[in-house]
Amino acid sequence: MSTKAPVTVAVGDGIGPEIMTQTLRILEAAGAAIAPKFIEVGEQVYLAGHASGIGPEAWDSLRRTGVLLKAPITTPLGGGYKSLNVTLRKTLGLYANVRPTRSLYPAVFTRHPDLDIVIVRENEEDLYAGIEHQQTPEVVQCLKLVSRPGCEKIVRYAFEYARRHGRKHVTCMTKDNIMKLTDGLFHRVFMEIGQEYHDLGQDHQIIDIGTARLADTPERYDVIVTLNLYGDIISDVVAQLAGSVGLAGSSNIGDHGALFEAIHGSAPDIAGRGIANPSGLLQAAVLMLVHLGQNEVAARVHNAWLCALEDGIHTADIYRAETSTTKAGTQDFADAVIERLGRAPKQLVPFKTGEAVLAATPAKPVADYKRPVVEQQLVGSDLFVCWSGFKPNELGEQLAQLAGPEMKLKIITNRGVKVYPDGHDETFCTDHWRCRFVAANATVATATQVGYTPVQFGQVLDLQRRLTEAGIMVIKTENLYLMDGQRAFSLGQGE
Repeated sequence: MSTKAPVTVAVGDGIGPEIMTQTLRILEAAGAAIAPKFIEVGEQVYLAGHASGIGPEAWDSLRRTGVLLKAPITTPLGGGYKSLNVTLRKTLGLYANVRPTRSLYPAVFTRHPDLDIVIVRENEEDLYAGIEHQQTPEVVQCLKLVSRPGCEKIVRYAFEYARRHGRKHVTCMTKDNIMKLTDGLFHRVFMEIGQEYHDLGQDHQIIDIGTARLADTPERYDVIVTLNLYGDIISDVVAQLAGSVGLAGSSNIGDHGALFEAIHGSAPDIAGRGIANPSGLLQAAVLMLVHLGQNEVAARVHNAWLCALEDGIHTADIYRAETSTTKAGTQDFADAVIERLGRAPKQLVPFKTGEAVLAATPAKPVADYKRPVVEQQLVGSDLFVCWSGFKPNELGEQLAQLAGPEMKLKIITNRGVKVYPDGHDETFCTDHWRCRFVAANATVATATQVGYTPVQFGQVLDLQRRLTEAGIMVIKTENLYLMDGQRAFSLGQGE
């Protein structure tokens, strides 16, 4: 190729410089048409005063190239430092984290020789929004944010990926039996969009039993789409089942850029010893080459890597006497891959160029997202208060008096458990109380009636003022809404 694609490269921290050096050696030997543009991110940038671990010059390079190959980085201990990975993914709109994992048996030991799974993980939302607060001396919170457009983008990406890669089945995993609004939205969107893909099998599983089944019989799964935190966990589970997290790479894909990285950390305990496995970063580089359209080079690199593994040349993390012939260091392993460029594996499934690979990058999801139009009615407010007493009835009686003629106290919960009215003496309570106020004329909800009537925002503000003047500390409010007449908030236990 006469034109080299500019690629931003971050060598990272810990073992990062070692594995990046060897990965780039292999790419150069294979004839990859890339022009690396090096940037500094990570620990030293954090310590220089950039809270997110990346400076302005690095952002400029990323905008120019649109592609980043990144080694692991170290976040310094202590508060005030933001996750660089989360910052990159969210700032650049890299909404899809794609982690393909296939068994390398018999070259690499695994109890699951038929494992062949792709985890498609939502990459921008969920608990990784990183919005946390300490609200009382005893209680902290983390907000779980899930949006309809975020769900639609990642679910459609998963279905498109499955179709274009010749996959047969897509499984959605959530915890919507408990988180009925957030995870429930993800599940509903999966079912809605799934109707457009009748050629693909599809099902939904609760994440806890789904993870158990993954660990027991991973061969039953094909493509899995899930929320951010769950995807982070199960993708590591699957990588370890296949042999080692050190073997796995991932791609982070958005409409305007892509990031490719190993899924493991910077491993400072073995940095500088020359024993780290470069395979994860090398596999990320293979995904990058496919993204750049350099499929033949990607195949040369991947197949040479498979040949080295077949020949028993293994780094310490995957070395086993019964499957390995040589315990190789980082550079020795890279040398073995370079020596095998141009060869095809004999036992393992080779990487094939051609139409299947040319179609490997899914089409962008539908971009003409239309915001829903709904009637939104305020019907009450959850006031969270800091109160150091131990008897919920005392708080409840005081708040019931402060509710005034237009509003009433409906329920008090502590850590999600109903404690007023009719609480139980055995329930342990912290200093963090959720107090639900609704219109004074609100009725009891039934299967067919919502049971809530509109209130004015000024009434909620007046209520907060009365509580504050009475010496009750309001630490947070969450207003309660009906959306097109349907309740859009969770019920309190026993409500």
